[in-house]
Amino acid sequence: MQNLPKNKKIILFDGVCNLCNSAVQYIIARDKKDVFRFVALQSELGQEICIYIGIDTKKVDSIILYEPGIAYYLKSEAALKIATEFNSVYSLLSLFKIFPQNSRDAIYDYIAKNRYKWYGKKENCMIPTPELKAKFL
Repeated sequence: MQNLPKNKKIILFDGVCNLCNSAVQYIIARDKKDVFRFVALQSELGQEICIYIGIDTKKVDSIILYEPGIAYYLKSEAALKIATEFNSVYSLLSLFKIFPQNSRDAIYDYIAKNRYKWYGKKENCMIPTPELKAKFL
């Protein structure tokens, strides 16, 4: 945990989910300020971070945005915090904050519950290309 970059926001994601992997690729392509680093929830480091911040991944089926030493965010809150890092139309997604978090999270949970059925899953976590390897912890 001491080796986590303090000046980066860490996105923990389901490494076998096709939707999640597509979202990671989408974020990487738009992360012009090099804000994010990525960790699969299934990895040793992903599990270590979850234990450290007190999240039981058997009960929480969500993307996690972790800002070391500051805070962590789950579900729709994590997605909106990630979107606000991008300049342009993506930052407008923060307008969804006008809706109650439990309503946003209900939609998030519905998508999360069906993501494997709708988008499929891989047998193993994604292995980043040499060009992208620095983005993954």
